[in-house]
Amino acid sequence: MITLDTCALIFDALFPEKLSTAAKKAINNGEKKKQLFCSDICLWEIAMLIHKKRLEPGTDAQTFMRVMLEARQIQILGITLEIAALSATITTDHFDPADRIIAATAIQHNAELITCDKKLHRISGLSIIW
Repeated sequence: MITLDTCALIFDALFPEKLSTAAKKAINNGEKKKQLFCSDICLWEIAMLIHKKRLEPGTDAQTFMRVMLEARQIQILGITLEIAALSATITTDHFDPADRIIAATAIQHNAELITCDKKLHRISGLSIIW
């Protein structure tokens, strides 16, 4: 099971040259196995980036996200009670609530996380691909 961080979703959809070789390989393998996932909060982060004009995908946020998810058959993982509780207990210097939820989602689902975020790389128990 492979989960994609917000940066990995954006890079895969718009800037594939920014993905590492390992990330590209994992995404392609995950797609073949229909085992690509993302935390639902990644969608909120993308919508906010588009709204703030920090990301311009050439279409509205809903259309972009729909196409992005459908292109690779990425499934959305919701925040559960367990993920919410785990996100609050992660020991790290990373205080971004969305990133804590993304990390907790990967840990709870025993999934590898594709991310370029160096702070997430330091979270104990989180398996990273980059």
